[in-house]
Amino acid sequence: MNKPVLVIMAAGLGSRYGGSKQIDPVDDQGHILMDFSLYDARQAGFEKVIFIIREEHKEVFDEMIGKRIADHMEAAYAFQELTDLPEGFAVPEGRTKPWGTGHAVLSAAAQIDGPFAVINADDYYGREAFSLIYDYLTTHQDDEKYRYAMVGYQLGNTLSDTGHVARGVCEVNAEGYLQEITERTRIIWQGEGAAWSEDDGTTWHAIDPMTPVSMNLWGFSGSFMQELQAGFPQFLAANLPVNPLKCEYFLPSAVDRLLQEGKASVQVLRTGEKWFGMTYKEDRAQVIRMIEEKKQEGFYPKSF
Repeated sequence: MNKPVLVIMAAGLGSRYGGSKQIDPVDDQGHILMDFSLYDARQAGFEKVIFIIREEHKEVFDEMIGKRIADHMEAAYAFQELTDLPEGFAVPEGRTKPWGTGHAVLSAAAQIDGPFAVINADDYYGREAFSLIYDYLTTHQDDEKYRYAMVGYQLGNTLSDTGHVARGVCEVNAEGYLQEITERTRIIWQGEGAAWSEDDGTTWHAIDPMTPVSMNLWGFSGSFMQELQAGFPQFLAANLPVNPLKCEYFLPSAVDRLLQEGKASVQVLRTGEKWFGMTYKEDRAQVIRMIEEKKQEGFYPKSF
């Protein structure tokens, strides 16, 4: 089995944050949030990382990340391009929005020939999460089904104090396997609990803060790339006619399709880690404080 590689989705526009949040420093040493994910991933055993970016950002990423980690990890790049579509499809007039996380991962297909993990660039996942996913990928292979994994966070450990968030809400069976994942696009704290809405806040539905959710930390065998590639034209054919400017090929939706078809299993690796990220610009102060706390607790050296 090839060693697992880490794939980092970093091509997002950061529209809600209001800038290039992936490269905003979060400590006095100039580290960005991604530095801490890379540090934790290397501690877990990952030796190669593939950054999925927009091509015009390569020079910045290489200067800020690639060259700096060269002594510790091999860095490669894949470019998510709006025009990278299957034969027979074209970008709709007026479309500027990227095609989503499924399309982003598909951008790295030519560079992946074995197991891989996927994360977002602007999220903090915690050291345990990387260890869980690396250990799974090095001890499991496909058999009669594709054998995938996902790190499951407690919803309450992922919410923002600043505004609403989108989360993949997971239904998990007694054996610890994912049964279904539902994208909830507006979840907030509400009193001592949490609630979700799908009508812009007109009505709210209570949800247990202990509910497992996906934060896009997945572990896949190489088979997932073939499935992503096969599913993309089907997605475009079904969605372009009804939502040409905004439809997105979401990674969790591609996984859910394989679950419903009985082709894959996804083991949910539970963690009590507190996830944090910079969904909103106001989140940055909290992230800086939490990173400093992690350093004080000895998780990270002052400089690395």
